[in-house]
Amino acid sequence: MSDVSFRRRSVLFMPASNPRALAKAPSLACDAVILDLEDAVAPTAKATAREAAVAAAAGARACAVRINALDTPWGRDDAAAVGGAMAVVVPKVARADDLIAVRAAVGAGGPPIWAMIETCGAILALGQIVAAAAATRTELLIAGTNDLAKEMRCRPDAARTPLLPALSHLVIAARAGGLTVLDGVCNAIGDEARLAAECAQGAMLGFDGKTLIHPSQIDAANAAFGPSAEQLAWARAVVTAFAAPEAAGQGAIQLDGAMIERLHLAEAERLLASA
Repeated sequence: MSDVSFRRRSVLFMPASNPRALAKAPSLACDAVILDLEDAVAPTAKATAREAAVAAAAGARACAVRINALDTPWGRDDAAAVGGAMAVVVPKVARADDLIAVRAAVGAGGPPIWAMIETCGAILALGQIVAAAAATRTELLIAGTNDLAKEMRCRPDAARTPLLPALSHLVIAARAGGLTVLDGVCNAIGDEARLAAECAQGAMLGFDGKTLIHPSQIDAANAAFGPSAEQLAWARAVVTAFAAPEAAGQGAIQLDGAMIERLHLAEAERLLASA
């Protein structure tokens, strides 16, 4: 997995009940993996999958675990066991109280929370969810597009048109709270054009990265959410321009015929740091 711990361009869901997948995880080029104890694991395999996830996550730099909801028969046992993970991924967060309950179950000193936003209620409650982030040590939001589409009863096309207002609202909420935010998964395994389009759209909307369901999707996400050569060239030019003696004390200067401000300098520095 990637050596840049703060990058979240590509985050791959992997079923914790699949030993071959767990063994392969450290060699993948994704920025992080989420070992899934929820949707991808049958009820009869929950306990065994939990043990495997805990063992795999222990000491792993970029390995989160998605637990079952606390109101299921497995949720509280999951929460009590994931102390060694990089993060605990919480499904179907609907309100701030859900984050508070998970923090209590995981423990104050447990891993940070990644909250999945995948219901209509969660979209409407994003303000309170983000407001509770600091107290509950929630650092990242994930768009659960499949469940959200199901609950909305919408019919997403290739451009995900019905979901765009909710996705934009999610990005705005995350930015207001200083949180990382990840786009939902692309279900079309093997459809490279569809995946590339979704990744480009997610980057355009402002997401930091994309959740994935297959290793073949990693390269596309890394390419779309990492800075391009053109962006890096622009960033270096902006930093150089503001470092010039004649720019000292200036709030805005010209570069290649365009006006740039200190806010552009901050964006340029962010791009260079992410690279």
